[in-house]
Amino acid sequence: MKEESRERKEQQAPAATGILYMVSTPIGNLEDLTPRAARILKEVDLIAAEDTRLTRKLLAYLGIQQRIISYYREKEQERAELLLDFLKNGAKIAVVSDAGTPGLSDPGGVLVAKAVAAGIQVVPVPGVSACLAALVASGLPTDRFVFEGFLPRKTKEKKARLAALAEEERTIVLYEAPHRLVETLELLVAQLGPDRPVVIARELTKRFEEFWRGSLADAVRVWAERDVRGEFTLVLAGRPAEAKAEPTAADYEHFYREIQERCRAGEKASAVIRAIARRESLSRSALYQYYQKRKGG
Repeated sequence: MKEESRERKEQQAPAATGILYMVSTPIGNLEDLTPRAARILKEVDLIAAEDTRLTRKLLAYLGIQQRIISYYREKEQERAELLLDFLKNGAKIAVVSDAGTPGLSDPGGVLVAKAVAAGIQVVPVPGVSACLAALVASGLPTDRFVFEGFLPRKTKEKKARLAALAEEERTIVLYEAPHRLVETLELLVAQLGPDRPVVIARELTKRFEEFWRGSLADAVRVWAERDVRGEFTLVLAGRPAEAKAEPTAADYEHFYREIQERCRAGEKASAVIRAIARRESLSRSALYQYYQKRKGG
């Protein structure tokens, strides 16, 4: 009876689920692969690779023999379902792209979303990213930035996307293929203006790594004359923030009335002054002095 009861419990118990690893791989220099990434690639049951040929070269370099399945953009939906079934049956799977971080302008996002929805553990194995590598070496502000990846290929859609980016004040990071580089630079000039600073990173971490810096207008002129080869990451300065005009006497009078009204509602004058100064990018001490003078007068 005990054995039958135990057998029924085992049949009713849900099958153990696997683990999905999102493994970052080198974008050029093979020494950039982390020891953890190498260990995971060796230990998993299956590697889902954007390009199996490139991944086999990486595994050969590491001395790893592993089962590989192709997982490229055109088959992403179909293969995601297959891989999800493996995960539900307990498999440990590593997803890798041709280079860099999978899911970031590369296949991977569809499978992650399905795994999360199914309650399967997703583990990131961080490493190299062309986006971050170009950004931190660009010399442009890194505290706030937006990553756009590859722009739409159709000119009309690309123009619409760039028109929206023209108003972006944060640093912008783009990927571009060599045969579309000059065309994209020309569209950037038209939408963002010829004087916008740009850093063009080529062949990151590879032997012929290069950082070109200048204006968009200069970039068009220079790169139109070059033999454009390699992988490109563009880092663009954001639109300069418009300088805020100094507050007028009428502005200060408006702030004074707001302070009075909020104080009558129960707020403290010091807290209101601090909030208005932060909101309006004003000197708190200047606003406080005006308030005291106006109140006393």
